[in-house]
Amino acid sequence: MAICTLHLNPASGLISPARQLASPNHNQRPDNEISLLVIHNISLPPGEFGTGMVDALFTNQLPSGQHPFLDSILELRVSAHFFIERCGQLTQFVSCNDRAWHAGQSSFQGRSHCNDFSIGIELEGTDTQPFTDLQYQTLTALVTELMHHYPQITPARICGHSDIAPGRKTDPGPFFNWQRVLKLCGKAHSSTADKPVDKP
Repeated sequence: MAICTLHLNPASGLISPARQLASPNHNQRPDNEISLLVIHNISLPPGEFGTGMVDALFTNQLPSGQHPFLDSILELRVSAHFFIERCGQLTQFVSCNDRAWHAGQSSFQGRSHCNDFSIGIELEGTDTQPFTDLQYQTLTALVTELMHHYPQITPARICGHSDIAPGRKTDPGPFFNWQRVLKLCGKAHSSTADKPVDKP
């Protein structure tokens, strides 16, 4: 079920009523700046949804011997602040106040180490199919709440993983509807005109 109303507690950095599942894969931000929002997609194993393996990845509990791809990432230590499932359910793994490990080697407008000053949102999906209406509803509510609390996150500072790691990453992919998200947030911006939209 999509979540249409969210509340961020600035002291804890936690969103309610998101499901809370703490990831050990985080550390302190070098300062208090939160000025970038990065959107990703993920499915584990690739192309499969609702498996619980994203939870397992972000909490270092991937099972061995279930799938060759999962075996290949058993030692990976990553996280995102948020994960939105196909049904619209929102899970928070890392406080917004902390530095999640989602961006990797990255650069935004000439500034590297994007994890230091960003919030990472993972959408359950792939580069090859549209996201669901329920995901967009939850994402819109989340982005709206984050922009309210972190005014440095402007429409021009909402980007995809592919934007900050070009050539290395492709997500959220060509089916992600940038214009829809920014419009529903009431923050449509001309700089998003070249962003791809959902294909019919």
